[in-house]
Amino acid sequence: MKSAAINTTCTEFREIVYSNYEKAGRTFPWRENINPWGVMVSEFMLQQTQTERVITYWNRWMKLWPSPADLAGASMEEALREWSGLGYNRRCRFLKDCARRITAEHGGKVPDTPKGLLPLPGIGPYTAGAIPCFAYNYPSVFIETNIRAAVLHFFFKDRTGVKDNEIFPILESCLDRKNPRKWYWALMDYGVALKQLTVNPNRRSAHYTRQSKFEGSFRQLRGAVVKTLAAQGKAGIKELQERSGVEEEDLYKVLDVLEKEMMVAEEEGIYRINEE
Repeated sequence: MKSAAINTTCTEFREIVYSNYEKAGRTFPWRENINPWGVMVSEFMLQQTQTERVITYWNRWMKLWPSPADLAGASMEEALREWSGLGYNRRCRFLKDCARRITAEHGGKVPDTPKGLLPLPGIGPYTAGAIPCFAYNYPSVFIETNIRAAVLHFFFKDRTGVKDNEIFPILESCLDRKNPRKWYWALMDYGVALKQLTVNPNRRSAHYTRQSKFEGSFRQLRGAVVKTLAAQGKAGIKELQERSGVEEEDLYKVLDVLEKEMMVAEEEGIYRINEE
């Protein structure tokens, strides 16, 4: 597609996206009172979790730990207790590790560029782009499910198997560099609206997969063990089995994984949340 044609198409795309935003843009506490640390907390919580579920958790966390130093000074057990119900507990550990690193290495200031964020624990390309964009209005180029849906719907109506490396140049060309923060808010909200109005455009993505059921999954067992240790303290196998309801054979498998991930520590047969 020639440059002039791309610019014309991007102009039309931006008009549609912004029109939807003006009519049906969503509001969230991390959008209304922009704070770089609050943005980081929201991005960790929003990974693979529905936005509406995050609001209550985010509000509570920001009251308990309004700065990286506050979370860095909390115990891992306490953080996990407050995280309980969000799932994917490693996100909690990564966020706490980020708080510690930001406090010790960055003077308590969340880095303002993707390059500055990528070395931090649990930060991948999307999060490294999203945090500086939403926190500092930095013109990043990044993609997640709602952004992908918006681009697929507009630019790839008759295609399947579309790869993200085909989408990134479009995002680069269509980026509103004067206000990237507002643009990505609008783009995400448009993607959400599309999923409610039509067949999910992401099904045309080469990267589309359905999330496996949580009920009865290994994820559920992991969550039960972490929740039990965070809420009730250290325990041996038998006690932990009784508290968590996880069968002994599965419990050993879960604990093995959690130890490798540094979520749980074991000493002389007693398991506890790893505070290191």
